[in-house]
Parts: sequence; C-alpha cells; structure tokens
Amino acid sequence: MAWVGGEIAEQVAIETRDGRIAAITPASERRNGSEDLPGITIPGLANVHSHAFHRALRGRTHGGGGDFWSWRSQMYELAARLEPASYFELARDTYREMVAAGITAVGEFHYLHHRPGGAPYDDPNAMGWALIAAAAEAGLRLTLIDACYLQAGVDGGELDGAQLRFGDAGVAGWSRRVSALEPAERVRIGTAIHSVRAVDPEAMELVAAWAADRGAVLHVHLSEQPAENEACLEATGLTPAELLARAGALGANTTAVHAIHLEDEDVRLLGDGSTNVCLCPTTERDLGDGVAPAPELVGAGARLCFGTDSNAVIDLFEEARAAELDLRLTRGKRGILSPALLVEAATANGMRALGWPEAGRLIPGATADFCTVSTDGPRLRGVTPDTALGHLVFAASAADVSHVVVGGRVVKEP
Repeated sequence: MAWVGGEIAEQVAIETRDGRIAAITPASERRNGSEDLPGITIPGLANVHSHAFHRALRGRTHGGGGDFWSWRSQMYELAARLEPASYFELARDTYREMVAAGITAVGEFHYLHHRPGGAPYDDPNAMGWALIAAAAEAGLRLTLIDACYLQAGVDGGELDGAQLRFGDAGVAGWSRRVSALEPAERVRIGTAIHSVRAVDPEAMELVAAWAADRGAVLHVHLSEQPAENEACLEATGLTPAELLARAGALGANTTAVHAIHLEDEDVRLLGDGSTNVCLCPTTERDLGDGVAPAPELVGAGARLCFGTDSNAVIDLFEEARAAELDLRLTRGKRGILSPALLVEAATANGMRALGWPEAGRLIPGATADFCTVSTDGPRLRGVTPDTALGHLVFAASAADVSHVVVGGRVVKEP
C-alpha cells in the first residue's frame, strides 16, 4: 500500500530518477530489479522543530519536579559544555535516530553559536557547520534554522551565563554570520526569531526582512508559557502574536512553534496569514506547557506540522497521535483532528514549513523521499486500505519503519 496523492493505493510501483519520483504505476508494470517495500509507504516524515543537543538530557531531567523554567536551567548547564566536535557527535546520533524513525528532513532550531562566554569561534559558524556535517553523515535533509538571540527578556535585559553563547553583536552581527552559511543539495538555510523574549521588535523586523529577501523560512517560539505572554503584555501592551504581526513576522513562510497560550485574536492573526504552527506534544507534555488550540487554528487557516523539540522522544507517529489524544483529554470528545489531517501535517505541511515544498507527497515530480511502515508486526497486523491512515496515527511507532529513502537512495532497510 502507498499513500499516493492523498489516497491509499494498493500494489503500486514508485519509479525514481535523479532524486525525484519519475512515475507511479500499477505494481504489475514495475521494472526488473526493483525492490519490494512491503507495508504502507508514505512520504518521508518532516521533523519541523529539533534541538539536537537536548537529546543528551534524555532520561536525566524527566523524573524530577519543577517546571519549564527549572528544566531550562538544566538545559543551560548542558549548553555551556558543548564544543563543535561533541556537538557533531551528539547531533549525528540524534539524526541517525530520526532516519530510523522515517524522518527524511529536519529543521534544526540552532541557537548554540559561540564559545562559552560568547566569543566567536575562529569560524563564527563552527557549530552550524557541525550540524550540517552531522545531517550529511546521517543521510537526511537539513534546514538549519539559525536563530537570532539578542536579549535575556522582553525588558531588554543583557544576556548572561550560557545565554552568552546564543547572542551575536546585535542584529547586524547576526546577519553577517548567518549570511556566510551556504545551502547545499540537501541543506537549506532558514532563520528564526528565537522568541519575543530574546529579540526586540526592531530586530524582529530586520530578521523577517532578511528571510523575505532570501526566500528563507522564518521560525519562532510562540506563547509556550503563560509567563512569556504576561511579560510581553506588560512590556509592550501586545500579545506575542500581535507583536510578531506588527513586525511583519507572520505569514505562510513563518512557522510558530508551540502556539499554546493564545487569545482569540492571536488565532485569527495566525490563520489569516496561513502561518504554519508546529506542535511538539511529547515535549509540551513533558514540560507541562499545555495543549495548543489546534482545531481553532486549523479552522482559522493555519497549517499544522510537528516537531520532536527536545528529542526526549523521536517518533513522529507519537507526535501526531498525541496531538489528537491530548485534545480528547482536555475537551472530553473524540475525533477532533482526522488521521488524514495528521498525516498531512507530518509530511507535506512539514516539508513546506522547512522550505522543501517539492517534498512531502508521493506524486510524479516530487522529491523521492519516502518511508515504509511494516505491517508484519503486531501493532499493524490486519491493516486494510480503508484503515491504513488510522493504523498509522493510532497504532504505529517509529519502531515499525522498515525502509527509508532520501533522494531516491535507500538510507535504511531491514
């Protein structure tokens, strides 16, 4: 089976040429020497929001108490220790786990730029190049989302401690550094306003303009915590979404990550511009962040996608499942987000949010990135074409991925 053009088709052959899907035909017409992919083949999964280095916190920060802010202190302690070589090794292992989970493209929200204390490396992008090299070795596409991070809070406080590694010499220094990064065949350069806490309004406008001038994607952490909203309202009289809208930083090329604590007007602003909204449910529940108003966002015109964020769990099926099941817990009803919508969010929507609009669909001309979920194991045994999407969302796991193809090349097989 394969999810072709938004429908489940049985027994098809996918022909690839020069990294693209050349044709999709009945299996009876397949060429000699073709490889069988038994199971359900879908477009490669898009992991829209990752902090690769957070994976080192797995199992070390989840059993204790506290809240998002106490967890952030532990994350800062880790950030203070990493160097390009250790960053590369950690990211490579994280990306290899993503490939094994059927992820063919990742958006790395990158803000760990400089030496401890804030001095640049000899190459100011040494940490970014380490991530690019890690993705290449793992075999997946990378959108390096280079984050502008200039201040410690909405009040304009100075960076301190581990945050010094995140900052540049103003927005002009950030622009000079990120402009030296070059895209490649499987690498695209995006940008980010880290959050309304970390970038002042004038700089937001300049970052948004930089992205627009280059056709680059723009990402931002948005309204993950109530305290962020409260501080923004106190300092500016606006919600974070309103502040971003005023800076020209919302729209179809922007991805708002989390978008949990929203007012009705915030939802309208995100929807009116067809802004992408990246949900990261496994991290959001781990940190006690809350549950985003996903159905209202979709109804307003926003497009959902998913990320693994802290990488405590790397499983896009679990992210999609949690998006629906968390809503069921909080709203007391079922069937709020359909399986088809959730699979679309994990594939085509995510690829657009990462700047790979040619990927995310099984149609001729699309990038030949896809994965196959085995139906031989106990979780998916008994699947039929009419239940395939429901099985994927509500039963499958990353462990069921058997084959992964990126650019027409097999990067994982049993």
